[in-house]
Amino acid sequence: MKVKTSVTLSEELIRQIDALSSQYGTRSALIERAVRDFLATAAQRQREARDLEILNRRAEALNVEAADVLAYQVEL
Repeated sequence: MKVKTSVTLSEELIRQIDALSSQYGTRSALIERAVRDFLATAAQRQREARDLEILNRRAEALNVEAADVLAYQVEL
């Protein structure tokens, strides 16, 4: 379901949107696509930040485990 809303944008931004909107059908379609892409990117950044926080929290244990594994390698 679509909901009509009002957004205030600069004239320059509207000109740029209008120049590209024919590729997406309408101005609204382009803006919806841009917002969806922005939200997907923001969600990905949040997931990556969570992953990094987990890795940083576990870094010492992971480094010990990696060193143990490396100790079993045979020199060529």
